[in-house]
Amino acid sequence: MSVSVFVEDGGPQRKTQTACRKAFRLFFENALRDRPKPRIVASGGRDEAYRDFCRALENDADSFPVLLVNSEGPVTAGSSATAHLQGRERQWTGFQDGRVFLMVQCMEAWFLADVPAVGAYYGREFKASALPGNPDIEQIPKRDVMDGLREATRATGKGSYHKTGHGFDILERIDPGGVRRRSGHAEALFALLLRG
Repeated sequence: MSVSVFVEDGGPQRKTQTACRKAFRLFFENALRDRPKPRIVASGGRDEAYRDFCRALENDADSFPVLLVNSEGPVTAGSSATAHLQGRERQWTGFQDGRVFLMVQCMEAWFLADVPAVGAYYGREFKASALPGNPDIEQIPKRDVMDGLREATRATGKGSYHKTGHGFDILERIDPGGVRRRSGHAEALFALLLRG
């Protein structure tokens, strides 16, 4: 059975949803090599991703739908993705463990697992020292990740980090192996995909 991954971060415009879908597809292709690849559904915002995921749970018997969203904050040690989201998004219900996964605390935290790739994307003026240095990327507050990316990229030819302008291009370039090693929540998602 094929896996369908419903991701947030595509925004409301078709152009950015296409870029989001392409970036996640390439990221997973780089990680999974010759293994079956998931179908990526870039739904837009997190509520849209949740609704599309729920619709697939109800109506798509031919695939295994999973939801991939930002945690938007720290995840309590030992807490499942399901428990975290049910505590944060009270209107979201009907989850099953093993179908919900988190980018902790945001997609951009994954970039910190491969700073050389981010630097190569931005070029000479990239200031890696402005990025948070905590090797446990899941413990870095979202605000610190975003502020660090903006400061590290401010003087580059591409300008300050912009999620839809730069984020998906970077996601295509980073090493999934580094993300797996530095993010337990990402590793849980890869464990599911590698079983497929």
